[in-house]
Amino acid sequence: MKKATIENPTRWTRDYLFDALKDLGIHYIFGVPGTNEIPIIDGTSYPENEVKYIECLHENIAIGAAMGSARMTGKPGILVVHVTPGIAHSIGNLFNAYRSNTPLIILCCQQQNELVTQEPLLASNLVDLARQYTKWAHEVRTPEEVPLVLQRAFKEAMAPPNGPVFISIPWEFMMVAIEDDQKLEGITRISPHFTGDDTSIKQAAEILANAKNPLIVAGDAVGYADAWTEIQELAELIGAPVVQQTFSSVANFPNNDYHWQGELPGSQAGVQSVFKRHDVAFLVGFGAQAQLAVFKYSDGPLIPKEVKQVYLTNNTWDIAKNFYGESAILGDVKATLPILNNYIKPQRPAGAISRNNKLEKLAQKRVHQWESYLEEAMQQPDIWAVVIAKALKDEIEKRELVDNFVYVHEAVSDGAPFQYYLPFSTEGAKPISYYCVAGGSLGWSMPASLGIKLEEKTTQGIGTKLVINAVGDGSSLFYPQTWWTAAHEKLPILYIITNNHEYHTLQLGLQQVVAAYGTEAGYGWKPKTMDPSYLRLERPKMDFVNLAKAFGGEHGEVVHTPANVHEAVARGIDHVLNNQTSYILDMRIASNTPTTPVTTPDGSMISVDKRYLLQPELNVFHADSMENHTPMLKAGRGAADEKPNFNLPSLF
Repeated sequence: MKKATIENPTRWTRDYLFDALKDLGIHYIFGVPGTNEIPIIDGTSYPENEVKYIECLHENIAIGAAMGSARMTGKPGILVVHVTPGIAHSIGNLFNAYRSNTPLIILCCQQQNELVTQEPLLASNLVDLARQYTKWAHEVRTPEEVPLVLQRAFKEAMAPPNGPVFISIPWEFMMVAIEDDQKLEGITRISPHFTGDDTSIKQAAEILANAKNPLIVAGDAVGYADAWTEIQELAELIGAPVVQQTFSSVANFPNNDYHWQGELPGSQAGVQSVFKRHDVAFLVGFGAQAQLAVFKYSDGPLIPKEVKQVYLTNNTWDIAKNFYGESAILGDVKATLPILNNYIKPQRPAGAISRNNKLEKLAQKRVHQWESYLEEAMQQPDIWAVVIAKALKDEIEKRELVDNFVYVHEAVSDGAPFQYYLPFSTEGAKPISYYCVAGGSLGWSMPASLGIKLEEKTTQGIGTKLVINAVGDGSSLFYPQTWWTAAHEKLPILYIITNNHEYHTLQLGLQQVVAAYGTEAGYGWKPKTMDPSYLRLERPKMDFVNLAKAFGGEHGEVVHTPANVHEAVARGIDHVLNNQTSYILDMRIASNTPTTPVTTPDGSMISVDKRYLLQPELNVFHADSMENHTPMLKAGRGAADEKPNFNLPSLF
């Protein structure tokens, strides 16, 4: 194609991208440098573009950082990756972003257009690589198409439900000179604040008002919409316990409200035991509906057929995706809930007040249970996660940072203590004060902490003065080179490594698989050993503090005993608040905790760590029901009088 000659050009096609970023107020591009990407990266060298390039050492770090930035601002995170290996390296966190409805724009610089069909070095069908985990994937056909494609890409990433968009661009297309007045007009915004159909809302209100024992399941669309107040009002109106979806991406309900029951269990029997107590379930923003490792059709559906289901969310795919809904509302959660609540108020269900009273008493009982559990943990030779969580809570509140902290959670084996103790509450926090992903692909949290710390202003009004990332030792080893970018950009983040020298979640998962299929007809499979060496991270054991120092001189310490945890947490927080470097706390979590034999229904014996047997339920409303339907029924408790607890982590 013959190009018009422009003498002394000052704008090129790549500048359409910077037009879009300026229009939306986006100030970062994340990536790993490659030759093809230099024309785009060069645009960040011009101060008038007000965009900084954040250099990462692996594409999955770059996309994770872009995800963290996007979650704080509500605007698309921007990522530039390199041909085939670049997008391939990003697939793990692209999957997480897709499952967590994170808005992203991924620009992949394809090989030269005139050469690509001849299969040159690194070239491939990039769109097919990315399509499965994006809202839209496209390869630009001609330089003239660039403004059209960018407008559509940004519009689609931000339209409800949010999600990633992938654009492959032959690298030479971004270098075409354009006139100074050739600019992107702007990015079309589609408001997410649309209300549901009034007839559907009335139908849902009638079902909820007539419920004898309703349940609310709060999914990520609740937290993304910042709809705590609205869902709290509904819970109070109908007297319903509120559980969050398993692996919630944000805090979908405040933990200082007595209706709060934590997350759904991570087992088929556990999920069933929650729903079976209820005649009506209100599934609001509930997208991640089957976060399990093992499921058997012979054991019945996750939601018993007797339970009437009512849906509200902004995504048609998540409405009746797996289960029939008696009523379904397509609408924004925050905009629609007040209308629903107003319809319920005149016909408030009988029994709501008594159910609220019961929930309030159970919440008080839960406080005492966790206090006792914390006391038990302080007597142990090794560290239990509850000790870390309580120390973080105390220090956050002492420093009056409840509205100025973000907790990034990838300590997969130990979610409950952090979800219970950290102040994800109406005292100043917001749903995005807690950050996780619904996808489950490991190695995302350390990268995400970078993007979160870069953003000082957030869409929900909280600050990021204190960013805390709790991550298991196994997960942290996916991308320790994250610490180089933290040091390079002078991002003070508190990293807490829950280090038990093993893939503890996988060990729990192995036990669950054996419990499900060890004596099953047609299977009867059991591993050679229930403690395989390939699930341990030993010989040699990792030294995370020195590993971080090698990537940029980050500071830190190893903590061995529960008595030393609080002071170490205080030192770490002091460091990141007063310096421009991160701090690593290598917490030696109990790995060889004395275990208790547990008998499964088929007679098999497995072992459960003491800290899980004694750990109180978050879901106190359904605690007795879950105990009776757990795959682990009998526990040898020795001299202890505590009844066994089965609030085990989700097993993946």
